[in-house]
Amino acid sequence: MSNAAAVPTASPFLAACRGEEPSRTPVWFMRQAGRSLPEYKEARAGTSMLEACSTPELVAEITMQPVRRYGVDAAIFFSDIVVPLAAIGVDVKIVPGVGPVVAEPFRTEADVKRLRNLDPCDVPYITEAIGLLVEELGDTPLIGFAGAPFTLASYLVEGGPSRDHAKTKALMKSQPEVWHGIASRLAAICGEFLRIQVEAGAKAVQLFDSWAGALSEADYRRFALPHSTAALAGVANSVPRIHFGVGTGHLLEAMTETGAEVSGVDFRIPLDQAAKRLPDKVLQGNLDPAVVLADDAPLLAETDAVLEAARSAKGHIFNLGHGVLPDTDPGKLKLVVDHVHEATTR
Repeated sequence: MSNAAAVPTASPFLAACRGEEPSRTPVWFMRQAGRSLPEYKEARAGTSMLEACSTPELVAEITMQPVRRYGVDAAIFFSDIVVPLAAIGVDVKIVPGVGPVVAEPFRTEADVKRLRNLDPCDVPYITEAIGLLVEELGDTPLIGFAGAPFTLASYLVEGGPSRDHAKTKALMKSQPEVWHGIASRLAAICGEFLRIQVEAGAKAVQLFDSWAGALSEADYRRFALPHSTAALAGVANSVPRIHFGVGTGHLLEAMTETGAEVSGVDFRIPLDQAAKRLPDKVLQGNLDPAVVLADDAPLLAETDAVLEAARSAKGHIFNLGHGVLPDTDPGKLKLVVDHVHEATTR
């Protein structure tokens, strides 16, 4: 980290990211901007996801909604992992109820050349939206984000979401040079997308690897780790970096080798176990998103259990162990935020 890491900060989130002692355990939620919020649904009415992500005023409004409602300690930039792909001309659509769908999948050496570098002028709406947000957020930090190269590549190779990632794995094994060509270009695109957000004012970033859990550790190290490391390297020494994967308990140690300062932990592994395995890492997580749908008493009990399990970690940022579920009652998330703040204020 830069010299700024040694400077005490008023933001509990940034303090925790840097391994300092925050004034309270910071809280934010993956997918807090959208999905379950009625004001989000109202704002998004009649607008496609990619249209919404390229409209600065709408991006700023949606990003701010959970900050206003919950009092979370950080905002997560409202966007989608395929935004930079659409920006460079990839024919990708986000189909409601399905996810990203790619018209012409990427599976050959010729397809590698279809992935050109991202330029800031491709995404002027990102810079504009962050400018609006920095002004409105004040002392609340904004987290920029990108999808990890493996997850983006899996969408490109499969042509859409996949349960088994069979085409992706087959390409890795049969044509590793094509795989690495696709993934390395995506790493450059992801890295530039993160850098643009940081240059515009994001105070931290998170790299999401939604599908990395489908890989064995050996395959992760060979086919994914070098590219995630390259993507995160673009913002090294500038802002704290969080790395999160789903179903990646077997990859915790390997994923730390990307250099990220904070390790996101999904809900399948107790935080005290993660802390033993990663003694030098700040941890983020990891309440099961489904528990937020439970009654208040068990919800608060589970919240306390997460806080207790995190006590042995170098530092802790409270979050869910995956994204907010669409059926979540926003009042329950507010209850969690208030409870964590009250229980941990120092």
